[in-house]
Amino acid sequence: MMFTLVILSVFLCSAASGDLSGRNKDSCVSRCGEHVNHNYNCQCNSACVTHGDCCSDYNLCQSDSSCKGRCSETYNSRNPCHCNAKCSQYHNCCQDYSSLCGGSHSGASFTNEEILTISEQLYSLDTNKATENDVHLNLQNSVPNSQTGAKIDHAQQRLFAYVNEEVLFSKPTFAAFIALLNNYNRMTGISEKFTMEQLEEQDVFISEVMKTAVMDKLYRILLSKKMYNSMVEFEEDLKKMWFGLYSRSSNVLDSSGFEHIFSGEVKRGKVSGFHSWIHFYLAEKNGELNYYSYSYNGPWINYPDVLALQFNWNGYFKQVGSEFVGSSPEFDFAIFTLCFIAKPNSSCTVRLGGNTMKIQTYTWTKSTYGNGKKYVASAFPLTP
Repeated sequence: MMFTLVILSVFLCSAASGDLSGRNKDSCVSRCGEHVNHNYNCQCNSACVTHGDCCSDYNLCQSDSSCKGRCSETYNSRNPCHCNAKCSQYHNCCQDYSSLCGGSHSGASFTNEEILTISEQLYSLDTNKATENDVHLNLQNSVPNSQTGAKIDHAQQRLFAYVNEEVLFSKPTFAAFIALLNNYNRMTGISEKFTMEQLEEQDVFISEVMKTAVMDKLYRILLSKKMYNSMVEFEEDLKKMWFGLYSRSSNVLDSSGFEHIFSGEVKRGKVSGFHSWIHFYLAEKNGELNYYSYSYNGPWINYPDVLALQFNWNGYFKQVGSEFVGSSPEFDFAIFTLCFIAKPNSSCTVRLGGNTMKIQTYTWTKSTYGNGKKYVASAFPLTP
């Protein structure tokens, strides 16, 4: 009897490990979209591109990142992106969802022309933006893209020669936005911990921006597409997708979309994110930031304008940082949210004041909230 039990035990252990030993540890065959498994020599999920540990045949999984032949498919958590009626609501559609599956679900997809129209409307509704009398820039020297990594200070003076703080920063959305900026530790790998007061500041910011015509317009568009059933639902989702914490380093909750994009972070010795002109101005004013040069100045005569610039943030360099200048917090929040929902993980062409430009968005791929919804990972203006 004892001999029989030993043989049975060996058989069961062999069967349990059969799925692993029966597969090539260096291949993606039958592994596409699986969670990280350190028993293998390489990985086969969407995060492997970022970490540089994809198997050599990861291209076998690339079809999972397209909606070709997958429109209206049943949800499968193993897929890196989705092509069903809920993907727009959960911000996890594949990049080509709109073009291949547009119109296949309750009108929740966005055509390119719709995005152009909506973005122009948001631009025209930004009544809290700066005027030409509120912000004066001192651009100084420009550098070609080929020289943006040289870390040479070409500007002897500050970028912002003047900002009308009394007028701009007293506006409720500006004040609520600024109150959030000192709530974060910019170093990735250090857990973010918020006081009750700081959590309330997040609520205040959401509340104040939702009172504006810009965010109200965006909400009504999403409501018409049946992506949300009420403003309360939309506000709750905004807070989760923008302020929900995830880990960029060391498996600690050290980052969020808001922190990365508007406050800025430092990762691997470099500035990451930091796409807010308001934070740029305040950091420069306080001696925390040294403006070096600019490599792109948009065609807009009035604000919001778009700049690509180089700077040093308390010892850490940003080779190319792009940002709207003179815009209100609600405009930045609305235009980035629009593109994040309508064109996740891709460039989103918008029209502002008659000029077209692109905004790049990224979803966070390593963790989700709710029923598979994606956090904001990044969003910023693309510049030539």
